[in-house]
Amino acid sequence: MPFLDIHDHRTQLVLVGVCTALATTSLFTALSGRRRRKLRRHLDESIRSSIIASGTTGVLPSFSEPGLKAKRQYHAQEPVLAESRDVYVYDEDLVREQLARNYAFFGEESMRNVRAASVVVVGCGGVGSWAAVMLARSGVSKIRLIDFDYVTLSSLNRHATAHLADVGTPKVLCVARTLQQIARFVEVDPRITLWRAGEGDDLLEGADWVVDAIDNIQTKVDLLKHCALKGIKVFSSMGAGAKSDPTRVQISDLSATHYDPLARAVRQRLRAALSGKSVTPGIPVVYSTEVPGDVALLPLPEEEFEKGKIDELAAFDDFRVRILPVLGPLPALFGLHIASYIICELAGKPLERPLPVRHRKKLYERLWKDLLHREERIAGYQLGTLPLSHGDIALIFEDISLARTILPPHPTCARPALIRWDPSLPLSIENCVVMEYREAERAVVDVFGVVTEQRSHSGESSGEDSGELVSATSSEVLVEAVDEVLVVDARGDLIPRHTIRHGHRPSSVWGEEVGLVVKKRLAEARRFREWALQ
Repeated sequence: MPFLDIHDHRTQLVLVGVCTALATTSLFTALSGRRRRKLRRHLDESIRSSIIASGTTGVLPSFSEPGLKAKRQYHAQEPVLAESRDVYVYDEDLVREQLARNYAFFGEESMRNVRAASVVVVGCGGVGSWAAVMLARSGVSKIRLIDFDYVTLSSLNRHATAHLADVGTPKVLCVARTLQQIARFVEVDPRITLWRAGEGDDLLEGADWVVDAIDNIQTKVDLLKHCALKGIKVFSSMGAGAKSDPTRVQISDLSATHYDPLARAVRQRLRAALSGKSVTPGIPVVYSTEVPGDVALLPLPEEEFEKGKIDELAAFDDFRVRILPVLGPLPALFGLHIASYIICELAGKPLERPLPVRHRKKLYERLWKDLLHREERIAGYQLGTLPLSHGDIALIFEDISLARTILPPHPTCARPALIRWDPSLPLSIENCVVMEYREAERAVVDVFGVVTEQRSHSGESSGEDSGELVSATSSEVLVEAVDEVLVVDARGDLIPRHTIRHGHRPSSVWGEEVGLVVKKRLAEARRFREWALQ
């Protein structure tokens, strides 16, 4: 016996009632939706009328249903807002007044180039959004925004334009709305799409500059390769995550970056993608030389690991599924560096050799030679070379010591010198500190046990070198002291029997407080070394 008998009178009544209810509900839903859309259109028209009446001009797209619009065109590469654009004539006098400071800085001809430029921003998150905002504020009149992603609550700590009400809407629409509120003369072209190799040629068409603010390494490499082969100027952002020191942010060529694993990975993959060719100069990047502290990706719940391969959990292949800790101001600084560089390039006034943190080649050479001479005095024989390169010297001086002596109150050195810290261990990044020259000379005597004599400078020299301490002719004389240790040379070899000496433990010479400072700095040196080699 069937569950429902359609010939039964009661069954027929029930079915008729259900169908009637469904039809009524659908009708009311359709009428309600039509009423809401009508109200939104009316609101848009009212806003437009108010703008026209107030004399404001420019391009004003409709943002009444950004979420629905975005979802309908999630993979489309057509301009999302093209259907609702109305063109207004923005008075040139107003444009020039808005850009008055830029005209004063660059001049008429340079600003003409800036205003005629077209820039494509690929990736509209924490870095790309800030770059786009400053490009628009500076007069770039054509900006295309490319990003597939949506605003989340975690985006709000670093995004330039997103508000709480924007959560769940496309990032490109949030940026586009703000740009058109800031500068009505800017033609904004937002695309809710993912740039992919082999499919994104038209997205970069007509670009004078491309801003690479992509998170994913492989997509970043694909974009840089495409731009390199097509001769398109591109500026790439490296990793701002897990960084906090704004003084370490700098611009350089991709081939000249250091202490940035992301830059190194991009450089290596790009070289491989270009068939083994070296990465030629010409790809400027913004990056940080800061070595992060104890920060890591936020852990995934155990149930996520049980789903399978972690890489397969992302919305797209190879995109991360865990959140990298990001301090909001750092991505903003990256974006502002990018905008400043591109604007100056467009204006015909490029940054001449952007100054990196480590730039004092002659200083590093002098410190190296001075250290070699000091180690040969300690050993009593010629070494010829040191187990440290000029790059290691730069790391110790700039990155670990910040050009400051280890002795309190730790001022910046007027005449810096390097000295091995522990006389019983060989010279290394983790056994070398910065001092003032005279402090280093004192260490040669008090720590390494080298007997010295006062040089007479009468008739020979004058100035700050007067009265320097130098090695005595006899290096066999022993210095009597408590807490003595055997002294090795820079390579770790015990000094020969006839010249063997005892030195003092450095903490007994300089004090325990200095010893703690050095211990902290040498721990940082180990972290730098591990970071650079990972």
